[in-house]
Amino acid sequence: MNFDFGTSIAGTFFPNPIFTASGCAGSGKELVHFFPLNELGAIVTKSIMIKPRSGRSTPRMAETPSGMLNSIGLQGPGIELFLENDIPWLRDQGARIIVSIAGETVEDYAVLARKLRNISGLSALEVNISCPNVENRGQVFACNPETARDAIAAVRRNIGGELPIIAKLSPDVTDISAIAESVVDAGADGLALINTLLGMVIDTNTMSPKLSQRTGGLSGPAIRPIAVRAIYQVRAAIPSIPIVGMGGVTNGRDAFELVLAGANAISIGTATFGNPMAAISIKEELEELCISRGFSSFKEVIGYAHRVDSTLTREN
Repeated sequence: MNFDFGTSIAGTFFPNPIFTASGCAGSGKELVHFFPLNELGAIVTKSIMIKPRSGRSTPRMAETPSGMLNSIGLQGPGIELFLENDIPWLRDQGARIIVSIAGETVEDYAVLARKLRNISGLSALEVNISCPNVENRGQVFACNPETARDAIAAVRRNIGGELPIIAKLSPDVTDISAIAESVVDAGADGLALINTLLGMVIDTNTMSPKLSQRTGGLSGPAIRPIAVRAIYQVRAAIPSIPIVGMGGVTNGRDAFELVLAGANAISIGTATFGNPMAAISIKEELEELCISRGFSSFKEVIGYAHRVDSTLTREN
């Protein structure tokens, strides 16, 4: 069967819907030893900030049941070295590039957008607004409709129409659909759902927190039902918005579930730590599953659960 596995995010075409998740494979150099990067739909880079960051003190990772906590602290080289080294390398690999950016202030996002505006070879810009806003007593941008909107609006003003903007949202909110609507109104062309959840573990032997900064981001299979719920809710609220789904995907069936909920593409994160080939395996399994269920294109699968749900509601 000739299956059409392509997908689109705000008019940008990707030959398949499997991406890396920001922060889980650097800029792809860790994965290139296992497979060509152009076999994935896109490489989403680790979130880059204006200045170099050494990250938080160790210990900054801890295993949890069906997942892990991390408190890396956005370690990275800063935008100048990133543009000098990482982007040319990714272009040489033939990868489709989605650059993820993060900031501590609205102006940080504006500066990063200006620096990326004329960089060739980029497919989209992921705006990670799940970062503390130092101008607002450390409140996470994505946890408030107004601060989320301000960050995305700053990027929109400074990036122009050259690149699609994908806003990465936090699940640690009461109404994620309201946040989603706010950033779409501000100029986001797509959404990335979901980022990690804030969690904490205590070592029962030392009787103290395992992470040096006490809390960290929970990822892995434990959060997948939350990702499914968030994607489903946002797809219902904003039917036309492209969604990059992520959160605990370890196999093709997991990915299929997020697509049924409404995801246009799937980012693979924590699974890569245990299996560097995870993204490739998931891509193959997802395609086989779509075909076995009788679909002729990937686009037919996106949000299919909503159509089934609507049919059942009418019948009842």
